Amino acid sequence: MENQHTPWWQKAIIYQIYPRSYQDSNGDGVGDLQGILNRLDHLQWLGIDAIWLSPIFPSPMADFGYDVSDYTGVHEIFGNLEDLEALIDAAHQRGIKLLLDLVPNHTSNEHPWFLESRSSRDNPKRNWYIWQDTIPNNWLSVFGGNAWEWDELTQQYYYHAFLKEQPDLNWRNPEVQEAMFNVMRFWLNKGIDGFRVDVLWFIFKDEQLRNNPPNPDYTRYMPDYDQLLPVYSTDQPEVQDITRKMRSVLEEYEGDRVLIAEVYLPIKELMVYYGVDNKGAHLPFNFLLLSLPWDATQIATTIDHYEGALPAQSWPNWVLSNHDRPRIASRVGAEQALIAAMLLLTLRGTPTIYYGDEIGMRDVAIPFNEIKDPQGLNMPDKNLSRDPSRTPMQWDNTKNAGFSESTPWLRLDKAYARVNVQEQKNNPHSTLNLYKKLITIRKTEPALETGNYISVHSDNQMIAYIRKDENGPGFLIVLNLTHRPCYFKSNFNGVIEIATSPELEGYTVSGTISLDGDEGVVIRLKGN
Repeated sequence: MENQHTPWWQKAIIYQIYPRSYQDSNGDGVGDLQGILNRLDHLQWLGIDAIWLSPIFPSPMADFGYDVSDYTGVHEIFGNLEDLEALIDAAHQRGIKLLLDLVPNHTSNEHPWFLESRSSRDNPKRNWYIWQDTIPNNWLSVFGGNAWEWDELTQQYYYHAFLKEQPDLNWRNPEVQEAMFNVMRFWLNKGIDGFRVDVLWFIFKDEQLRNNPPNPDYTRYMPDYDQLLPVYSTDQPEVQDITRKMRSVLEEYEGDRVLIAEVYLPIKELMVYYGVDNKGAHLPFNFLLLSLPWDATQIATTIDHYEGALPAQSWPNWVLSNHDRPRIASRVGAEQALIAAMLLLTLRGTPTIYYGDEIGMRDVAIPFNEIKDPQGLNMPDKNLSRDPSRTPMQWDNTKNAGFSESTPWLRLDKAYARVNVQEQKNNPHSTLNLYKKLITIRKTEPALETGNYISVHSDNQMIAYIRKDENGPGFLIVLNLTHRPCYFKSNFNGVIEIATSPELEGYTVSGTISLDGDEGVVIRLKGN
């Protein structure tokens, strides 16, 4: 049974903003906090309940803000602390929550903690990072190369899971733990509604620093990091204790503050992050739809596997795109991106929408001489840059898509005059209006918002499932994940409420349901 009190994040639709790319308010070509505030009306109109901001803290920007030099400030390129407070207030006035990115695994090498740590071997903060006399193992950096960096000054190596400019903190040190919990309290005191915790599964390393085993499935097209299986450098059991402590920091505050964990792990390992008695992360990010082949049978099986693995009383969540992965429209094509939207917004669990997906934005080819992303720069022959999915939001058909008055930090999609918010708002058949319809029905129908998920049918073309609660027959969702027609022999009766082809809406359905290629329907079932 559902508890009397349903926390807001179980009903919420979360929207990820990459701040550099959302809206520039001061004409420097880079998005900022005032720009986001200026666009809150769009998010309110769409029906967004919470915004998650990628990092906005002071940073040398070696990894675009994931190398933090001050956890309790705002980078001047985005504005200042007052701008963030104004954004929090303006969002709250519209009933929209605000979540920040917390980056606890590593700091910038320019953070005062690291400057102290590397100043001498006997500095009180020396043990805040991971130092060794010799390279102790074969661990690799996610961004290429060895993960151990020689420090000339103190004649030791320090560990960095990402760039050498991002030294890893030593979470075995209780002082590090308390410092990060105090960072959380600083922002919670400012009214932040929760955190998305960056690479949470990385924060503890094997105490013995043992070698990682080779990956038998590695091919030369994969990132260099994938040559080894990170069994000793990630996902150590001690992470769970820290997750529980982070959760208890949130529980010092009123208002159901939420802890979302970035964890790229298989389903069984992912479930551990909910914690014993559900006292871990509220939502360990479920990236299954980011990584699975776009195949109806596999997706249907995986949804069942995920639903079946969830601990009692824990809540699911789904993601289609983010700032680290190719956009959904580029992975499955524009037509199937509509099916993906219907899947995301009708599955049981909290959906996270990546900015621009609501208008079907796609990855943009960034010429090599314009690449900004270190992952792309460090492995140029592997086409691993994340810039293509981080391009500026396309608002209208004016210069630079209404994003900025000057040249944007990354180039825009050349199709922005056709693919933009203003154009799509006026077109009833647009991606944007499909998102709006799906979000609206989800919010008005408890069966879709918090009801059960019941698998009905899947084959090599389609998925069908029901969402219902105790108050009625619920909804049947039928999705064709291919470009060819498909047929579902059913004994259901109902009315099509929403369809990727709006011409179908209002039609009564009984018996066999015929769908064209790239077609999906949400059917309100009739009681028998």
